[in-house]
Amino acid sequence: MLKILIPTIMMFPTIWITPTKFLWATSTMHSFFIALISLSWLKWTSETGWTASSSYMATDPLSTPFLVLTCWLLPLMILASQNHINPEPMNRQRLFISLLASLQTFLIMAFSATEIIMFYIMFEATLIPTLIIITRWGNQAERLNAGTYFLFYTLAGSLPLLVALLLLQQTTGTLSMLILQYTQPLAISSLGYKVWWAGCLIAFLVKMPLYGVHLWLPKAHVEAPIAGSMVLAAILLKLGGYGMMRMMVVLDASNKELAYLFIIMALWGIIMTGSVCLRQTDLKSLIAYSSVSHMSLVAGGILIQTTWGFSGAITLMIAHGLTSSMLFCLANTTYERIHSRTMVFIRGMQMMFPLTATWWFLANLANMAFPPLPNLIGELTIITTMFNWSPWTIVLTGTGVLISAGYSLNMFMITQRGQIPNHITNMPPYHTREHLLMALHLIPIILLVTKPELLLGWCY
Repeated sequence: MLKILIPTIMMFPTIWITPTKFLWATSTMHSFFIALISLSWLKWTSETGWTASSSYMATDPLSTPFLVLTCWLLPLMILASQNHINPEPMNRQRLFISLLASLQTFLIMAFSATEIIMFYIMFEATLIPTLIIITRWGNQAERLNAGTYFLFYTLAGSLPLLVALLLLQQTTGTLSMLILQYTQPLAISSLGYKVWWAGCLIAFLVKMPLYGVHLWLPKAHVEAPIAGSMVLAAILLKLGGYGMMRMMVVLDASNKELAYLFIIMALWGIIMTGSVCLRQTDLKSLIAYSSVSHMSLVAGGILIQTTWGFSGAITLMIAHGLTSSMLFCLANTTYERIHSRTMVFIRGMQMMFPLTATWWFLANLANMAFPPLPNLIGELTIITTMFNWSPWTIVLTGTGVLISAGYSLNMFMITQRGQIPNHITNMPPYHTREHLLMALHLIPIILLVTKPELLLGWCY
């Protein structure tokens, strides 16, 4: 654990001491070096469930994929941000990269925490750098409004969780994940315990987000700079799913009817947000709503509480993290050239940039769960487990898959095909940096096809 955490903390002096002209190259190489070291976590040698560096920080096969994804994303965020942050004053550039590094530090400590209260503190701490990135570096005039939505939705959802954790500590005498998994699940009989059950999950369902408490997400995505959109889509949404999987161990499995309301909202959210995507004109907003649709499927898979549901949820979360981050990068590269996110203004790009059109095509195939990518493995596993739970769910999940294919192909056709508009005359070409960025998103997705047990290790 320390072999990753110490180099991440040492990024801060590196960022502030490095000479001006080497700042971006040095910080990218430093973060990429951390990402490469983090791959060693994937080689699981322990015979027990956890590998611990201390009693407070440990990794197991559930947290390992999220930790590696966190480390992998930092160099990609720095690469993606370089173009639009570069013209700013040097101190603001250094501060921006420092915020990204602090976000990685908090996320590593959140995913590796063995005490649930420490996980809660780090879960909340990620709010601060994300909020600063959205409100200080956002592109549009609405960014303060988006930051307010993000702050209040997250805090309002988190307060019941804190009360629920204090009650859990009082009842069981511990909040250690290492011990709680061996304690007797709390029997939920009274109304108070049912409220406690809901309190444990609401914070994570807001973070995912579940349809109905999702309004902060499209606003935050649209107003955030590219690094903010990437980290939100790829990792911060996954904190909700990860927290739910950890808390499900504590909750009483015999009271599954308490989850029915949330499962219904998740299934309905797949249809509703997919339908919004079909009519969406804003490129970033479309990708944000598609994230809500996919995470609703993940929420349903986790709430079913079966092995297949959990394994499908992990697979889909990791695959979706890389795919949606890649789509946001592609949308940003287009925005930097045309200065508009409206899809009608972005036509015929395939004629001008054929290689970039290939990246768009592959990213859209991954988003619509094209075989044999891990997106398909995750979606099929969750749909199967939900069908086993209730055959009627196939109507909603099947319709959701069709809508997903519809809006993904629609996004590709509108932006890449057709006649080039008259206002697009001389656009700068795509740089090697941008093609490298897309390749570093796509290569892990393809490689995961060859070794899916890296994601499924916790369940089998």
